[in-house]
Amino acid sequence: MSSPAERYAASRQRQLSPALSELAAGYAFGLDPFQREACRALEAGSDVLVAAPTGAGKTVVGEFAVHLALSAGRKCFYTTPIKALSNQKFGDLCRRFGAARVGLLTGDTSVRGHADVVVMTTEVLRNMLYAGSDTLDDLGFVVMDEVHYLSDRFRGAVWEEVIIHLASSVRLVSLSATVSNAEEFGAWLQEVRGETRVVVEEHRPVPLWQHVLADRHLYDLYASPDGREVNPRLLRRARDELRLPVDRRGRHGRPRSSVRTPSRVEVVERLDADGLLPAIVFVFSRAGCEAAVGQCLRSGLRLNDDAARDEVRRIAEEMTADIPDDDLRVLGYGGWLDGLQRGFAAHHAGLIPAFKEVVERLFTGGLVHVVFATETLALGINMPARSVVLERLSKWNGETHADVTAGEYTQLTGRAGRRGIDVEGHAVVLWTPGFDPAHLAGLAGTRTYPLRSSFHPTYNMAVNLVDRVGREEARVLLEQSFAQFQADRAVVGLARQVARSEEALEGYREAARCDRGDVEEYDAIRRALSEREARLARDGAATRRAESAAALERLRPGDVIRIPAGRRRGVAVVVAPAGGGTTVVTAARQVRRLTAVEVPQPVEPIGRVTVPRHFDARSPQARRDLVSTLRAQGFLDAADRPPPKVRAADDPEVGRLRARLRAHPVHGCADRADHLRWLVRAGTLEKETAALRSRVASRSAVIARTFDRVCRVLTDLDYLDGDAVSASGRQLGRIYAEADLVVTE
Repeated sequence: MSSPAERYAASRQRQLSPALSELAAGYAFGLDPFQREACRALEAGSDVLVAAPTGAGKTVVGEFAVHLALSAGRKCFYTTPIKALSNQKFGDLCRRFGAARVGLLTGDTSVRGHADVVVMTTEVLRNMLYAGSDTLDDLGFVVMDEVHYLSDRFRGAVWEEVIIHLASSVRLVSLSATVSNAEEFGAWLQEVRGETRVVVEEHRPVPLWQHVLADRHLYDLYASPDGREVNPRLLRRARDELRLPVDRRGRHGRPRSSVRTPSRVEVVERLDADGLLPAIVFVFSRAGCEAAVGQCLRSGLRLNDDAARDEVRRIAEEMTADIPDDDLRVLGYGGWLDGLQRGFAAHHAGLIPAFKEVVERLFTGGLVHVVFATETLALGINMPARSVVLERLSKWNGETHADVTAGEYTQLTGRAGRRGIDVEGHAVVLWTPGFDPAHLAGLAGTRTYPLRSSFHPTYNMAVNLVDRVGREEARVLLEQSFAQFQADRAVVGLARQVARSEEALEGYREAARCDRGDVEEYDAIRRALSEREARLARDGAATRRAESAAALERLRPGDVIRIPAGRRRGVAVVVAPAGGGTTVVTAARQVRRLTAVEVPQPVEPIGRVTVPRHFDARSPQARRDLVSTLRAQGFLDAADRPPPKVRAADDPEVGRLRARLRAHPVHGCADRADHLRWLVRAGTLEKETAALRSRVASRSAVIARTFDRVCRVLTDLDYLDGDAVSASGRQLGRIYAEADLVVTE
């Protein structure tokens, strides 16, 4: 029995938040502090952003928005990113608020579309806003579930479109997974929507343990509960796998894996033996999900007893009674039902809604123990499990196979651990060739990942905006996007860097000043002289290389030359003419091929000797005889004489610049070197500052500039004429696809 103080506190709470107290009475569990904080803010008239881990109970805040709308005689829209989640929320809200008051609108389903509460995909609401649908009349609240989906590069812009275009009188409830920049996102919501309360909950209600399944052994990922040290046994196995086998001759073979990836049947059997079912196994492809069910069927795997099998059959037949028998045969009903009765099933977007609903109901009811699913199951669908298994740490992202990100890993494994049922959840990753435990630890240990806007103006968006509000007003609206908000924040930081750099520049220039004269002018002369000398040196080197190549071409067998420098330096005799290189025999009796690269200065004959007609340069005796001839005729006596120096050209411009430099007043300053050092620093900083200014310019109004380019294309193709939208433009405005313009064309 509660104490008088507790009863007084409860009474006081009912007085302060009567609607919240009324809703809370309908739950079998007490509300957490973050849920109460968000609901109170909503009841007080504020928009709300709730960022919390999967399974923490964000949905309670969304259901409170429904409760407030119905209490006030207003409408509430509950939006989700996928049809499966819309279908599930529709069922949940029907059970809580009564089927007569709840409707459903997805791309292929329409049930009571004018009801007081309508569940829909976010695209449906976006389309309503562009069309000015009368369904929006009396709309009081919009719940945007999984709002962090706005970072999705293909569909994320839809969330921002809705948030920007929604009437300011509508209260917005944004439910997000944990992100590290929730306050930044909340600040944007406050800017475009008005008063917004940001509620962040970082505590996960059910602890999550990380594992790796290798062969048929289940390893803990971490060596200690604090998650700071990766299990050394896993690291050792990973190192052993990378070692190359060596045969008896010391040759390396191909890497030999000492760890076997367990089969899907072995995975299920191991989880069952360890008491880790029910489980969701993420396969990342529809075909893979169906193949997994087929493998389990062929293995004879059974997870249900006779009573459970009968109950599964009854529910499946009841929920598919409206589907004709011929259609069921085409859909593979027999094999699907066989898997369900044995306790496992697939779940992916390729299943018809009725089949998915059966799987979801049986899984949550404890009659299906393993679901092989694609990642769409992780998007808020209420199918928590004791364990979640990832077959690999990469997936197809629509364009290529990419590694799972830390955010995706957290979203996927967030389904593990049923609140109120399990004391802990378990995430299991299968060992695959090249597996890196440290990489997995990095994914599992990342607790912060930012929400980044993927918003960009599309052709469809452009014609709809121009049709509704005109081009100029459309630009204003687009500049309110979260993408521009983030770009502007980055611009603020860059602008501060520019200001600091400009302040430092002034200090550098002050230090470079000289009371005797203009240091910048002196430095300009100095740099002009250096550049002139460098150019002359380059030109001279090129000329000498050309002259050297021509001189080598002129040499004939028997010519005695003196190589002036380099590794070939000394006296040599030509034994074969040019043709890919001039062949000589050196005084050390070595055969060498000379090129202009190795002899950068021209060489001319200093005499001649007779080379036998059939001279064989490969013969040591022939080379000894030839060098003896050189020695007998006195050529080797001059071998060590230094090569003639090449005198630099007497360039008039160099002389003039040197005279100007010596005559400049700064030349006689004792601090000249210091002045020049500060001037160099100022020049370097000026280049860096110019680059920063360029980045500021590129980020300012970037969304509006993109919109202008889109409008120019639409004008060239006769979709737009100023603020007027043509008939083909209106057709484009009704086509929502990634390649909207291509489809319309």
